[in-house]
Amino acid sequence: MSDTQMADKDVLIDIFTRADLIMQSDIKFRKMIGAGQLQIVYYPVRGQEVVSAAMMAAVNQEDYLVTIYRGLHDQLAKGIPSKDLWAEFAGKMAGTCKGKGGPMHITHPETGVMVTTGIVGSGIPIANGLGLASQLEKDGKVTVCCFGDGASNIGAFHEGLNMAQIWKLPVIFLCQNNHYGEHTHMRDTTGSETIKQRGDGLGLRSVRVNGNDASEMYAAAKEAVEYARAGNGPTLIEAMTFRFHGHLLGDTSHYIPEDEMEQALKDDPMPILRQQLLDMQISETDIAAIEAKNAATIEEAAQFALDAPYPPGDEYRIDVLDVEIAA
Repeated sequence: MSDTQMADKDVLIDIFTRADLIMQSDIKFRKMIGAGQLQIVYYPVRGQEVVSAAMMAAVNQEDYLVTIYRGLHDQLAKGIPSKDLWAEFAGKMAGTCKGKGGPMHITHPETGVMVTTGIVGSGIPIANGLGLASQLEKDGKVTVCCFGDGASNIGAFHEGLNMAQIWKLPVIFLCQNNHYGEHTHMRDTTGSETIKQRGDGLGLRSVRVNGNDASEMYAAAKEAVEYARAGNGPTLIEAMTFRFHGHLLGDTSHYIPEDEMEQALKDDPMPILRQQLLDMQISETDIAAIEAKNAATIEEAAQFALDAPYPPGDEYRIDVLDVEIAA
């Protein structure tokens, strides 16, 4: 635990509720895929639950979110209904994009989830566009843009953060640094010791936090939101975390040293956060009730996704640009 003051009880319960829903959803997805009940590409998020839960606890539903293909935790934390999300993952008509986006392209404007991108780092300039719109319309909204450490190596990261800083856009760039870009450790791909240093070099307000510490992550998120909403401009948050599974399901994580993985598992943020609630005199019964409610929500959503119909054949020509090129 850092020197950050412990978040109050209600905030920690909120964060735990979101994070537990994420954790149980991730476990259920992996179980169903392994059993052959779902045939989808899946990017596990186990280990990164608290980063998203704490960040989204600090924003409003009206605020915007741009995330990437490893985005289940961001999407659930932002409030997409589980049924809608599961149906989209399963490619069903009842999904957020009528089954045509799938796991890598979730969109749900009703909860502020504007884009899920399949290209590393491509959400950064999109987030700037949303931030610029909010600035021009003076609507008070902030945009949270989530990406991994690997995205800091592409041009859009440097160009996007520089633009946001120059124009003082209300954007929070949340780098969920899980140490590995696909199968390669950050030290082998990134010249700077931290991602924060890259923000510093652009004159951006930049902080580096333990993203697995609910109180520390929430404090950084809340401060960044208030800073942006006041018109002061963007913040880069480098949130240190870890993913407990491979880049995508089927990846054995053989490239991660055993001792590194063992230590990460010992530092699992979920039992730590659960114990913090117990230490704050929140009863085991109340915590178990949260977990049971989340489990029931997930079971209902999973069955809904299995039972829902696929899009009809003619649906594949709707919501896409259909251009006839003259011979």
